[in-house]
Amino acid sequence: MVRRARFWARPAALLLSLAFLGLPALAPESAQALDRQQVLEAAARFGPRTVGEAQQLLQMIERAGAVEELPRLSLVNSFVNKHLAFRDDSEVWGVPDFWASPLESLDKGRGDCEDYAIAKYFSLLNSGTPVAKLRMVYVRAQLGGRTLAHMVLAYYAEPGAEPLILDNLLPDVKPASQRTDLQPVFSFNGEGLWQGVGATSAGDPLARLSQWRDLLSKARAEGF
Repeated sequence: MVRRARFWARPAALLLSLAFLGLPALAPESAQALDRQQVLEAAARFGPRTVGEAQQLLQMIERAGAVEELPRLSLVNSFVNKHLAFRDDSEVWGVPDFWASPLESLDKGRGDCEDYAIAKYFSLLNSGTPVAKLRMVYVRAQLGGRTLAHMVLAYYAEPGAEPLILDNLLPDVKPASQRTDLQPVFSFNGEGLWQGVGATSAGDPLARLSQWRDLLSKARAEGF
């Protein structure tokens, strides 16, 4: 167990900062400033059902901001897992790979692993969790005897600590040492991209960062 925890917590090299791509990085201690009115106005462009989903999301974020960080993780993880049904991008969007904003995911009510992690990331940021504690992590997942590219959200209480993993595959938030089915490859957040360990079988990290740049702009336009 200890060896697996160190595997996740070992130092990783910063490959690129978001400033390299023309995006301002958040300060390590900062949290996202949620614009509730902007979120609801953006949701209204999708339709009444999405407005209702957005209102529930905003209520959940408010509740999450009122509790300590550990119960906050479970609250956010449970909400997103319950409000999205897993579907491949080819079925939902008609393309092989699409990174949906939180409102796009709620509008469809469906999404793949990236969409779950994205919705959780922005929910935690907007409920007061510092960006430095959150990493979107591409992993190699062992599932049904196969090795699959997968994405989870990792929460680090302190730099170098064993992270807690938020995942759509499991209902509970678990320490990385209990997720022996996952092997981290590379990670990123609102500050930049870090090389993890192992081969980058989940795809080219720099190409993923370009998608992340576009997703950040889209989510910010929605008020997140």
